[in-house]
Amino acid sequence: MTPAALIFDVDGTLAETEEAHRQAFNETFAAEGLGWHWTREAYRRLLGITGGKERIRAWLAETGETVPDVAALHAAKTRRYAQILQTGGLRLREGVAELIDAARASGLRVAVATTTSRPNVEALCQCCWGSPGDAVFDVIAAGDEVVAKKPAPDVYLLALHRLGLPASRALALEDSRNGVLSARGAGLEVLVTPSVYTDGEAFDDAPVLGSLRHDALPEGLRGLFPARA
Repeated sequence: MTPAALIFDVDGTLAETEEAHRQAFNETFAAEGLGWHWTREAYRRLLGITGGKERIRAWLAETGETVPDVAALHAAKTRRYAQILQTGGLRLREGVAELIDAARASGLRVAVATTTSRPNVEALCQCCWGSPGDAVFDVIAAGDEVVAKKPAPDVYLLALHRLGLPASRALALEDSRNGVLSARGAGLEVLVTPSVYTDGEAFDDAPVLGSLRHDALPEGLRGLFPARA
């Protein structure tokens, strides 16, 4: 069935955001005098846990350290992430802007289903589009709006509810195994474009694309969107 909507993950799918997140975590830790530093290797491992507050709690469990308020620490990190993106330098992944433009031109709706918080979605949209999230996407379903984060299907189910569509009428675009499990748990077909932090993960039989450029899309989807001159 021809999809009526595309539902995008955010971090790693729309843009390679994870280094900016890691920078924000480390700068926040330093500002709070915690003496923690998440290396790329440590952060890659922690990304197996969805949600920033959940990663902090996992780190505390591993190290035996404590902080007075995980939520406050994470809120400070979220503010610092927005400040980092305000300086510019973050770019959308190859083909993302063109695919979203082509989807809209072809009458498809575009949505977000993400583990990250709504403020982080807004920061990315302002950085990469110069517009608020609602001007870029028809629907935004964020991790702070659901009880269970990916790999649970909750955030995709919320996006479908807000779109008013059954899973058979939408296609998910993801970069991680947790995202694939979440999308499939909601009954969605899913395409995967691995990011620099997820390129070693197993995606089972989900189609894996090198990018979201028009010529890299599956033939059935490519046929919906004429190549742009």
